[in-house]
Amino acid sequence: MNAHKMHRPVRGLLCAGALLSAAACATAPASTTQAPEVTIPQEVVAMADPRQNLFTARLRAEDNCYWYAHSNPLETTLLPLRTTDGRPICAG
Repeated sequence: MNAHKMHRPVRGLLCAGALLSAAACATAPASTTQAPEVTIPQEVVAMADPRQNLFTARLRAEDNCYWYAHSNPLETTLLPLRTTDGRPICAG
């Protein structure tokens, strides 16, 4: 068997591995639009479950309730801000 033909599969595997490695290192572009920093009332902070990201909490006009950004390795989702006993926190 020709030595040149024997190296083709190995070279193909190395190229595929290099591409996968490069793709794994790629990062998503940074978002240029950020929500303005809004402070929430101290009464809301006192009621809110501390396991939530209060730095991202904001009042939504659609339902007049507070929501926060919950992030995990796959996505960031807005969730209702809740008290320690699980009730949603809404403004008057």
